[in-house]
Amino acid sequence: MNRKSIAPFLLCIFLIIVLLVSLQIFPSRTSTTRHTGDIYVGIDAAYDNMDELKARIDQVKDYTNIFILGSTGITLNETKLNEMCTYISERGLNFATYTHTTENTAIDFNQSAWTTYAKQHFGDSFLGLYSYDEPGGHQIDADDPYMIVPEANDYSDAANRYTNNLHNYLSEFLALNSPLITSDYTLYEYNYRAGYDIVLVEYAWNHSRVINTALCRGSATMHNKEWGVMLTYTYDNAPYLSSGPELYQDMITAYQNGAKYILIFDYTMNDETGISSGILQQEHLDALKQFWEYVKKHPQPNNPVNERVAYVLPPNFGYGFRGPDDWFWGLWKNNTISNQIWQDINTYTQQYDQKLDIIYADTPNFDHWAYNKLIYWNGTVQTKP
Repeated sequence: MNRKSIAPFLLCIFLIIVLLVSLQIFPSRTSTTRHTGDIYVGIDAAYDNMDELKARIDQVKDYTNIFILGSTGITLNETKLNEMCTYISERGLNFATYTHTTENTAIDFNQSAWTTYAKQHFGDSFLGLYSYDEPGGHQIDADDPYMIVPEANDYSDAANRYTNNLHNYLSEFLALNSPLITSDYTLYEYNYRAGYDIVLVEYAWNHSRVINTALCRGSATMHNKEWGVMLTYTYDNAPYLSSGPELYQDMITAYQNGAKYILIFDYTMNDETGISSGILQQEHLDALKQFWEYVKKHPQPNNPVNERVAYVLPPNFGYGFRGPDDWFWGLWKNNTISNQIWQDINTYTQQYDQKLDIIYADTPNFDHWAYNKLIYWNGTVQTKP
């Protein structure tokens, strides 16, 4: 070989060696979204025992890709927070952290500065901030001490006050320019209006999965935001969660409906000792692992919006949708209109199943709808030309 022919060959060998060395120094993250497409599967742990949290992370790191630190015992302590975020990231998981307003709260560090640090230090592993758990639920449960709107003149006034008051509460976190997350079991539309980027619909108790999915996905679609599912309590006492097979089926349902985030809530409080801990049993971990394997083998259905049908609610219709006798805005009881709409929705969910979304007539930019068909509460039907 002459010098000209040797040079490209040597360069190629050199690049291969550099690549192999870099793979040893910077090993690829394991068990992340490489195997799950664009979705995040994992746990929201709301207890503050560092050893238990680390044990849980090690337990699930091979079949999850997101872990939410949901306890202020961790997230309002900068030393603990940094230690746990580093631990999660080093095990190849993405994460989000629960945050709380600085008003009337003893926080010993600057949350704005920490969020900037987290973005720079952890990069794309840091997915955002989880703030104000279940704002809609607190509102719809009459006489809840955390109601955002304890009184209002009418539905319109309640809708405006809820959106504005919640937005003002979140303003401290919205200014951080990081995705804002919550989970809830009602009023998803108004949570998006208040500023949330990601709302997780709670699969809980005996609430209708199909109705709440249609409500949350519909609102996310109209606001061009992301949505997901939080699997949480079925019972007031142990085992709290449904069985492993039931949990697995809920995850499949969420996945087939297009959820981007699928998480299990892992928390309980011991009333006698006041100590919090996780609640996941082996059957729940087995279900999570089984679902991880399912996702790797089954692409998520596309289910585009132009092939879906939307049921359109009246403006300011802050109904709880937990049954025919639920409340409006936690302030007014059901009426003949809500009874009729409840019947309609149950009929259409049976007819269209996961092709049905539920949206609101006064959603901003409503005129730009892309659904195949709109069915209004008053009987009007519009089909896309």
